[in-house]
Amino acid sequence: MSELRRAAERVLLGNWTGRSTVPSHSLYPHQWSWDSAFIAIGLRHLSPRRAQVELESLFGAQWQDGRIPHISFSPSVPRDAYFPGPDFWQATTRGGVESSGIVQPPVHALAVWLTHQADEAESISRGFLARMYPKLVAWHTYLRERRDLGGRGLVAVIHPWESGMDNSPAWDEALARVEPAPLHSFTRRDTDHASDDDRPTDLDYGRYVQLAATYRDHGYDDARTPFAFALEDPCFNALLIASEHALASIADALSLDRSRHVTAAAELTSALTTLFHDGIFRPRDLRAGQPRAEDEQTTAGEQAAGRLVEVDTVAGLVPLIVPELPQAKELLATARGPKFRLGEVRMVPSYDLTGPAFEPGRYWRGPSWFNTAWLLHRGLVQQGGHQAEELADALRAELLELAGSTGFAEYVEPFTGEARGARDFSWTAALALDLLRLSRP
Repeated sequence: MSELRRAAERVLLGNWTGRSTVPSHSLYPHQWSWDSAFIAIGLRHLSPRRAQVELESLFGAQWQDGRIPHISFSPSVPRDAYFPGPDFWQATTRGGVESSGIVQPPVHALAVWLTHQADEAESISRGFLARMYPKLVAWHTYLRERRDLGGRGLVAVIHPWESGMDNSPAWDEALARVEPAPLHSFTRRDTDHASDDDRPTDLDYGRYVQLAATYRDHGYDDARTPFAFALEDPCFNALLIASEHALASIADALSLDRSRHVTAAAELTSALTTLFHDGIFRPRDLRAGQPRAEDEQTTAGEQAAGRLVEVDTVAGLVPLIVPELPQAKELLATARGPKFRLGEVRMVPSYDLTGPAFEPGRYWRGPSWFNTAWLLHRGLVQQGGHQAEELADALRAELLELAGSTGFAEYVEPFTGEARGARDFSWTAALALDLLRLSRP
């Protein structure tokens, strides 16, 4: 375990750029939003101050409307090293930081709270919580006020990249309605560093580019962009709930009123139950059965109907992290059942093992990921009970073993544990470091 800890620390030190940590120097050479949140959770054990700086750096790219962009571009990296790069997004924050225009799951308040707890004296002396709190409130306000496209109180993602689970089969039907950007109009960089067999297809990538270009060309305005892709994602909303609970704790620490965050968490939890069906949470496609957005302008109200997507992914299990979740027992039964076989296969597959689109090695279409395993571990510990605790201990041991044996891979094949994607991946090292510090055997 001490050897694993030192190896994880080496990865985080090697990927540190001075103000933030890249997920991977080759595949992801800038700062990514939810990556930095997970990275800070591990960095707090290595250096609480560095974890604080990681999060402060990310929030330095916050937009005036409160959104946290999914990429904060580093000026020291060649502009064409990653696509879509800063020249594509054409977005510069008021602080002069070039960024993307879309967002990623809001795990940041949880990361801020855990980072504060790692060294409260250091946090207080630097005014860390006091400075981060209003930024987090603005971030959550943006999501709840600008992205409730269905009118049910849930946040909608408007691009697969916003879910963090880019290539999930849950998005296939919605993406099929999108006319892809011509392949000759862009040059992919991801396949320079990873196998084509692991990455999204050119067709899907063309659709990703088109969705991003449409949002850009409408000034990243959520009110007037004709979204061809708009889904209420259970993972995204569950993380928002967890972060609202974290904000309540932060408010307590600052002697502020926590009630707004408790109320928000309760409202979101109630709304989240509308996504529960057949023992799992599923995304709701707000554009299902409606005209293509590029053919006809639609409003949020016209998009409100939608329907649940009958595709089961790990995103539907992540709500286990929601405190006092009414569906926890049913969700746990689904996790242990034939679709995910929790406790039998390596960590937690990203997609239904029995599903028609299952691919054990392709990005989010079957492989097991370390961040979702960490989230489920946290959920299992939180739910409590003998069965959940046994599963949590086994999942922790599995994550640590695979992190070390794969060289901190980005993700793994769910049956063999074979390393896939990038190596020396930052959140894999960070989350392994976090679980190493747990007191449970």
